Amino acid sequence: MTWELKGKFPRIFEDPKVGEEARKLYADAQQMLKKCIDEKLLTANGIYGFWPANAVGEDIVAWTDDSRSEEIVRFPMLRQQWERVGQKDFRSLTDYVAPIESGRLDSIGAFAVSAGFGCDELAAQYSREDDEYSSILIKSIADRLAEAFAEYLHEYVRREIWAYEQPGELSKEDLIAEKYCGIRPAFGYPACPDHLPKRRLFDLLDATAATGIVLTEGLAMWPAAAVSGLYFSHPRSRYFSVDRVTKDQVEDYAKRSGMPLTEIERWLAPNLGY
Repeated sequence: MTWELKGKFPRIFEDPKVGEEARKLYADAQQMLKKCIDEKLLTANGIYGFWPANAVGEDIVAWTDDSRSEEIVRFPMLRQQWERVGQKDFRSLTDYVAPIESGRLDSIGAFAVSAGFGCDELAAQYSREDDEYSSILIKSIADRLAEAFAEYLHEYVRREIWAYEQPGELSKEDLIAEKYCGIRPAFGYPACPDHLPKRRLFDLLDATAATGIVLTEGLAMWPAAAVSGLYFSHPRSRYFSVDRVTKDQVEDYAKRSGMPLTEIERWLAPNLGY
């Protein structure tokens, strides 16, 4: 995808237009991956945690303990409003956590992982050697490794922490197709498009101290080959796009976030429906 070679792996190798180039790229990537492993050129760090939680209105609240007497963090969420043909449900991630009025205690997880420590230095070295191909290749490999780390950790969580999935229950093809129960949405992505709650997520995990991953002023993660988000185990949880939201919800969201409306509008600019 980094090279805009369109097609499914491994069928792309047989594509009459891009197959030959795809095979060459794959071989080069395998060679560099082996070099990274043999010479320990990249380092991966990660952290995860779990907290008692409930949905309180349109917020997800994590508690310090099962007594639910003290909040440790509150994540404000947005709900779909933009109606599509045939749409019946207007989803929010709060739908996947037991509401406080149900009397049931639920839980959520949070994580932050990176496989990019050492990547920037390698990419810069290749650039100094006028080898831009290898510079881009090492970045793309680090990105893939970060996603693989997130996938591996999520599988571990489902099997060992929440323990609702059995080893061998899903094939590799099933895993790639995300046929497992549960989701791990990231802040800034369609189901929770605001990047601002990343700060609360990192504070909750103490992620920078634990892993070395830092948030930039623009709330990107460094190293760039990093993934962070929340874990949900609800059997009907699924990924979705909030898409466009109207001003009344944005005003309410700003109040719940404790932020000025203009600041929230700046961060949600691509999603504003007004």
